[in-house]
Amino acid sequence: MNHLSQIAQKLPEHDLDALLITSEPGERYALGFHGEGVVLVTRKGAHYSTDGRYMEQAKLQVTGAELTLTYTGKGHMALAKEYMKEHHLERVGFESGQMPVDEYHRWAELLPCILTPAQGLLDGLRASKDPQELEAMRQAQRITDQAFGEILNFIRPGRTEREIAARLVYELLRLGGEKMAFDPIVAAGANGSKPHAQPGDQAVAPGMFLTMDFGCVWEGYCSDMTRTVCVGQPTEEMERVYQTVLDAQKAGIAAARAGVTGKSVDAAARQVMEEAGYEEYFSHSLGHSLGLEIHESPNLSYTNEKPLPVGAVTSVEPGIYLPGRFGVRIEDVVALGETGCENLTQSPKNLIVL
Repeated sequence: MNHLSQIAQKLPEHDLDALLITSEPGERYALGFHGEGVVLVTRKGAHYSTDGRYMEQAKLQVTGAELTLTYTGKGHMALAKEYMKEHHLERVGFESGQMPVDEYHRWAELLPCILTPAQGLLDGLRASKDPQELEAMRQAQRITDQAFGEILNFIRPGRTEREIAARLVYELLRLGGEKMAFDPIVAAGANGSKPHAQPGDQAVAPGMFLTMDFGCVWEGYCSDMTRTVCVGQPTEEMERVYQTVLDAQKAGIAAARAGVTGKSVDAAARQVMEEAGYEEYFSHSLGHSLGLEIHESPNLSYTNEKPLPVGAVTSVEPGIYLPGRFGVRIEDVVALGETGCENLTQSPKNLIVL
């Protein structure tokens, strides 16, 4: 899943001779490979340096780039300097959103070029997923859907949040995930009113909502989903809150397509909350993009007034959080097309009572 040519084609638009890529997601996007290396993409070619731990695998996987092995006394910076001099690279972009300030200063002092912030170049490309990327994300989501089916058989009164989170990790890896996309959120009862609650020793008890937010990585790409289930019979209020969140999510998904703004999609879901009297308990934006990272751009947010691109993959995750009582969140991941969206999440969304 190599994107070197797409990056090279964008360099003239940004008035750059090359792009220096040093982050893990940037390296993975450019090469379809991660080996703790450094990539230099020029208008006519590419250079990749990595160390002896990764070179054998890089030779098998990396295409379209000259491979160079680092060694004691000549690391990534020295190799990049040589390549820039050889190819007369004067104006070089860097991942300004990924590179720490101290690291930037080290590169800027050594390299014979003008380092120019260019995070927007990669962000713009990564915002629209190509068919291979979408298929990787579909598979990551299939694994996550399967894990949800398995965890329903594990949940019972007396299980703690920590135990359920550990089982989710096990199932996601057992079913084929490479690693976790993020640490699972498992929140029982009153802890559900905290959108990013950390799993603890709270045990599940009858009459509680249980919210689970989890995802895995497959071929470098993330999945993400949230489901809220009830252990024992819910109250009428709990059912009403759940239905409001579900209706808001359906409204958001119905509004999601390329060409509209993130603000308008967020507003479609938020209107349902407002009409039901719960808007003040919906404390975050409707969704975020994801891909090689669990949080990318663009977002489904009231602050995003830019049109959403074709191929963007975003979460749609409204929630209602009643402080000290309970919370409900339902999250699917959708891929945006010109006339609507494809829902990558196939798990049921009706209220499941265990």
